[in-house]
Amino acid sequence: MIRLTATGLLFHGRRHPVQIGRGGLSLTKREGDGATPIGRLRIVGLLYRADRLPRPAPWAKPIGPQDLWCDAPDHPAYNQPVKAPFAASHERLARRDPLYDIVLITDWNYPKATPGKGSAIFLHQRRRLGYPTAGCLALDRADLIKLARSLKPGTELLIPPLSCFYLAKNIPGSGAAPRSADKA
Repeated sequence: MIRLTATGLLFHGRRHPVQIGRGGLSLTKREGDGATPIGRLRIVGLLYRADRLPRPAPWAKPIGPQDLWCDAPDHPAYNQPVKAPFAASHERLARRDPLYDIVLITDWNYPKATPGKGSAIFLHQRRRLGYPTAGCLALDRADLIKLARSLKPGTELLIPPLSCFYLAKNIPGSGAAPRSADKA
């Protein structure tokens, strides 16, 4: 099991720095709120950029140039992988930056999606320490590769309701961007 703690993501008996969503943690995750959902999730997929790194595990699937992820709540393919060309709102998985060089897919609102409940909740590479995500969990590249190599499909990811991550109480170093009262 992988567990989010106030001091990092716990796996292999060690805590690793992790970034969460700019909206903190949420029990009521909604599309576009920037929050990381609280709950007991499972890792159900592993994607990687074969043009940038070796396959991290036998069950990993390569990301191709036309691979997308639908984030349009009103579309039948909401929170599903899709292929380009695709007219509805989506995220490109084959990004120019290294953020999605390795993507661990969670079962948050997937594969059977409820419109508006949130999409594309992944574990992926962070931009830089202290920079929040749009709702995913983000790790240092080396930690993410180590995690991807050691996990199996179905591994649990526990995101408990840690008070230090709630939007109104985010604290420096908590993994979510510190907030001031005028920005909330």
